[in-house]
Amino acid sequence: MIVDALPGRPARALGRLLMLCLAGLPTTGSVASSSSIPPPQNAVSVAAGKTDPEALLIDIYKDLGANRLRDAQAKADALVAAYPTFRLGHLVQGDLLMMHARPVRNFGAMPDAPPEKLKELREEAIVRLRSLQEKPDPVLIPKAVLQVGDDQKNVFVVDTSRSRMYVYENQAGELKYQTDYYISQGRFGANKSKEGDQRTPIGVYYVNNRIPGPKLPDFYGTGALPLSYPNEWDKRNGRSGYGIWLHGTPSDNFSRPPLSSDGCVVLANPDLQNVYATAEVGKTVVVISQHVQFVDKDEWQRQRSEAASMLDQWQQALEGADNDRILSYYSRQFRSPLGESLQTWFARQQKSLNGARLTSVKLRDVSLFRYPGPDDMIVGTFTQESAVGKSKNAIRKRQYWVREGSQWKIIYEGNA
Repeated sequence: MIVDALPGRPARALGRLLMLCLAGLPTTGSVASSSSIPPPQNAVSVAAGKTDPEALLIDIYKDLGANRLRDAQAKADALVAAYPTFRLGHLVQGDLLMMHARPVRNFGAMPDAPPEKLKELREEAIVRLRSLQEKPDPVLIPKAVLQVGDDQKNVFVVDTSRSRMYVYENQAGELKYQTDYYISQGRFGANKSKEGDQRTPIGVYYVNNRIPGPKLPDFYGTGALPLSYPNEWDKRNGRSGYGIWLHGTPSDNFSRPPLSSDGCVVLANPDLQNVYATAEVGKTVVVISQHVQFVDKDEWQRQRSEAASMLDQWQQALEGADNDRILSYYSRQFRSPLGESLQTWFARQQKSLNGARLTSVKLRDVSLFRYPGPDDMIVGTFTQESAVGKSKNAIRKRQYWVREGSQWKIIYEGNA
């Protein structure tokens, strides 16, 4: 609900009323009209330096909450002038203009507007406002990102509960928060399980292609980044479907409602362009979670050390050529990419060595991610450099580790 100030109402009370209305909670009391607001002059200059439409929208919310209606009107005019396809901006501007003539009692007070479209715009307003209220401290680190490889520039972390994607840069092995974006997801939410369910998958995925906008229908906006869904864990669990992308919006619509895609993660075109410019095929990871947890640096380093130690011990066992010790790091529930049991798969690995012994094993470009979901699981990807006598070999591998009791065990291993 967008409201004018009642005489004598403190700005703080009005701010609380606005927050409750946008959160969809009931409110009481009448709402006065705003016929006394003069038309804004040179509205675009009000927003000088504010090129981000969401920043302008949040500023409008703040102005309304502080009873600065003239400023809110000017910024709404600037918003729609700069972003004419931003439908939520037009709705906010319409409510403010309507206050000149009569009381406004509902957010989106257009009498003949389609109810479903208003509902979608209200939902978008709510999640955008909550992104301000629930914005994580930039010094905190997503719990899922334990270690990024030296060859990985950045990581994208999607929180479906917040309709948000957080961008982190790899700076000498440490994650640094860069920015975050509003996103749309599947019509029926997250946790994709089968083709056509219109849900967004939960997991750890890699960007596996880059498709520029000119090669796509207008529906996908200025570009697309296809993801590696279904990944190895999805396939093991019988999850089907394909074509999960990060992509933009049609040219006639700046953004889409929070729940509106067939399963893809959709960003506004300017945001998609920023993401597209930095994404690298085969290297950039996209973690999609239903609720991203954040930890402080000390806790992150503790968990990262535990995961790195887990992998180091396996590497040392492999180099030591003690089969019993090597097998102790694998789960009885292990299955290879071909569906083989641990015994069958391990025997095949040993046969390929023809009785030779590994003289050295080194791991480089290691990344470790805690897998989103109810299971305590870590996915590791690395290049394994092995030497057998004078012969050397390098292979890119991926492992899924699960916690069984107090120990970590490998439940899947295959080429990446």
